[in-house]
Amino acid sequence: MRVLDPPSGLDLCSNDYLGLSSHPQIIQALKEGIDIYGAGSTASRLVRGHRTVFEELENDFSNWVHSEDSLFFANGYAANLGTISCVADPSYTIFCDRKNHASLMDGVRLSGAKKVYYKHSDLNDLEDCLKKYSGTKHKMIVTESVFSMDGDKTDVRGLLDLKEKYGALLYLDEAHAIGLFGKEGSGVSLEENISNTSEIDFRMSTLGKALGLEGAVISTTKDARKYLLHSARTFVFSTGPLPAIAHAGRIAIRLARQMDHERKILAENSEFFRDSLRQIGRDTGNSNTQIVPILLGSEEEALELSSRLNQNGFQAKAIRPPTVDISRIRVSLNSKIQRKDLEKFIQLVREN
Repeated sequence: MRVLDPPSGLDLCSNDYLGLSSHPQIIQALKEGIDIYGAGSTASRLVRGHRTVFEELENDFSNWVHSEDSLFFANGYAANLGTISCVADPSYTIFCDRKNHASLMDGVRLSGAKKVYYKHSDLNDLEDCLKKYSGTKHKMIVTESVFSMDGDKTDVRGLLDLKEKYGALLYLDEAHAIGLFGKEGSGVSLEENISNTSEIDFRMSTLGKALGLEGAVISTTKDARKYLLHSARTFVFSTGPLPAIAHAGRIAIRLARQMDHERKILAENSEFFRDSLRQIGRDTGNSNTQIVPILLGSEEEALELSSRLNQNGFQAKAIRPPTVDISRIRVSLNSKIQRKDLEKFIQLVREN
């Protein structure tokens, strides 16, 4: 059974990767936003809930991720669900990575499109699937750039090549990448000087992880933004987000773009942590990011280790089927964690 636990001990399970949720400038910006705009938006953005600060946030995001335009949603789930379900329809075939987040898969299901799974991060298998359905007029590839439970990155350059070769749309979820990878934290899609990132048709970035707030943005073309504004049901029929969130979000973007030092610390600690776990015989899968799973043999083992860690001052949750295929402790590192704390954590895992 799932349970609701308040935060306790050292945070090794949240997605507050840069520690921005407690940054004094963001906290102050939220307070300012409430003073300026009030406590809530009061209606859908299409009725009376729109504020110019939403468009200012969208413009900031577009500039950051090199996109024509962007649209702000209440959260990442609403963004993924609303965008995929209104862009695709039963005439589409959607090619989904086996380990995509539930919000992506729910968007696919709601669209009524034909769903084709390809092996996790296996672009050869994806190409075989694209060949098999090459006669399909409408195709879309849907994937995360950093996978939320396994902590591995997808090959964005390879996806762009396949998208072009087979005439598909590409939907890229950068929830766990924005703020952490690429120039100024602009995402995996901008990490390797990929020249044709404008060919990514839809890119979802969230404010609810590395940016320390809530909400999400779909970055796309101007025409596609206009279509979403009229057709994405999770946008059209939802009360607009708190304007104060957008006000603070602009500060969060400015801060995140300047946090190369924190990104460096996080990358170094993530590498140390993975290497140390592997040296004591623990399986961390193909993780190469700040998300490091400790793969275990059973649900009972995962629950036992999580409880032991919690008793010793670390909050790291057991993630079990059906959320994942293999039970694990999903460790999510942030830039504030110190090396000595990671060493203590590793010793507890060794002793378990």
